[in-house]
Amino acid sequence: MALFFSPVERMLALRYMRARRAEGFISVIAWFSLAGITLGVATLIIVMSVMNGFRAELVDRILGLNGHVAIYSTEGNGITNYDDLALSITEMPGVIAVTPQIEGQVMATKNAVSLGAVIRGVRWSDLAARKPLWDSLDDKAIASFRDDGGVLIGKTMAFKTGITPGGTITLTTARGKATAFGTLPTRRSFKVAGIFDVGMHEYDTSFIFMPLDVAGDFLGLPTSVSGLEIYVDDPQNIAFYRETITSTLTKNLRAFDWLDRNKSFLNALAVERNVMFLILTLIILVAAFNIVSSMIMLVRSKNADIAVLRTMGASGGSILRVFLMTGASIGVVGTAIGSVLGMLFCWKIDAIKEFLEGLTGSELFAAEIYFLSNLPAKVDPQEVLMVIIMAISLSFIASLYPAWRATRIAPAEALRYE
Repeated sequence: MALFFSPVERMLALRYMRARRAEGFISVIAWFSLAGITLGVATLIIVMSVMNGFRAELVDRILGLNGHVAIYSTEGNGITNYDDLALSITEMPGVIAVTPQIEGQVMATKNAVSLGAVIRGVRWSDLAARKPLWDSLDDKAIASFRDDGGVLIGKTMAFKTGITPGGTITLTTARGKATAFGTLPTRRSFKVAGIFDVGMHEYDTSFIFMPLDVAGDFLGLPTSVSGLEIYVDDPQNIAFYRETITSTLTKNLRAFDWLDRNKSFLNALAVERNVMFLILTLIILVAAFNIVSSMIMLVRSKNADIAVLRTMGASGGSILRVFLMTGASIGVVGTAIGSVLGMLFCWKIDAIKEFLEGLTGSELFAAEIYFLSNLPAKVDPQEVLMVIIMAISLSFIASLYPAWRATRIAPAEALRYE
């Protein structure tokens, strides 16, 4: 800014920013403008960072427990030659792991508490591909899952039903056996090998992991699986892998990538993020209008000063730059303070959340609603830079009209009434 403004112009702009007693009301409006821009910039950075962190955490959890590409049969009878198919896909470049999986819905019952749940039958060696799940299990739970045919349940499900490792849980599936009295649901008790905590409320509440052969027997799929879960080294380039895998499949098999499987959810997040950005930008816009009003009043109060400067040889461009700097400085200072406050808030967001929850006695970030057990924040430098540029640009634009009005003041007319 110093390159475009002369020392005299900077001195005059700094002097006009310090209002005299007679101009106190103008100063109040300027302070409100400064506060508005500060709050707008800080709020925009905080909200966008929280939404970025929210999306990143959800995607990481989803990709950690689900394959990046899934293969299903279109005929509804599962995949029978799954080992051969898995071996052929594993040999493709970029494929990390291919895990067969059996999935079905059940009713989990314990201590007179019944919960709807989803069974996922997997081999114990394939648990490592699901890193959040594997990291939350101890050696005893893995050994019991492998050797005893026990099941793994989530922390929230264990809390609601009062189950501890080594206990039993009763599962009932709608897919039953045909009898003389009709089809009866299959009901069986299983030992709980361990309890996992992946930090995502939906999985911790309603998912049960079971050995593949046990799940096949329980759900009536002894020789087939529901699908194959494929993990790749670059999930962001998933379209390439999906097309490559699809080209090798038969007509009765179809591949879905993680973007397809979560399309509605990811679109909802994107729409919400864009709407929040537009709404919070209005805070900065309102503050910019306050700059317009305060600068117009300042120009009116400085008519005589402007006339004297013009008679002393100051050009219209010089007068314009003085008032442009005066108004834009409010935006620059407010943006700088707001950016620092916003990033500090994001840095200590969990501590601030815990403090506010303790102060109000209420839960501000319910896991049942937001799916995650903690409040994430991911600051994107490009977004912060965009917010800073937008706020400063609006401040300059808001200062243009009052500064232009100052150049239109006729010295003779202004001095005549002094």
